[in-house]
Amino acid sequence: MESKATSQIHRRLIDSLYVEAMLLADEARGYFDELGRTERDTLDGLGRVAFSCESLKVTTRLMHVIAWLLTQRAVDAGELAPRDARVPSRRLGTAPETDESLLASMPVQAESIIRTSIDLHRRVARLDESLDEPQAVASPARSMFERLASSF
Repeated sequence: MESKATSQIHRRLIDSLYVEAMLLADEARGYFDELGRTERDTLDGLGRVAFSCESLKVTTRLMHVIAWLLTQRAVDAGELAPRDARVPSRRLGTAPETDESLLASMPVQAESIIRTSIDLHRRVARLDESLDEPQAVASPARSMFERLASSF
C-alpha cells in the first residue's frame, strides 16, 4: 500500500515530467516545422534525410512519454487500476536509437532537442521499469501511525 506522502511525491513527479514533455514537444514542433527548415536546407541530401528522420524519432519518443505519463495520471486520479497500467500496451514504448556520430553532424539546436528527448525518455523508462519492482509491504504499525497522524 502506497503511503499518502509517497503518492503525493509520485503525483508531483508525474506532473513535472508531463509539463517538461509538453514544453519539449512544443519546442520540437516549432523548431522542426518552422525554424529548423532553414538549417535543414543547408545540409546535404543525406543530411536532410537524417534531419527528417531525427525529427520523427523525437516525436516518437515524446508521444511515448506523454502517453505513459497520461496513464500514470489516470492511475493517480483513480480512473485506471494500477495493474491495468502495467499491461504491455500501456507501458512506455521503446525509443528509436540515434547514432551518436550522426547526432554530432546535426545543427546545434536540433542536437539539443534530440539529446533532451533521449534523456527524458530514459528517465521515464526508469520509472516505467520501477513498476515491475516488488512493492514493500506496509508495516501494520506504520499504517496505524500514519492513520493516527492524518487524523490530527
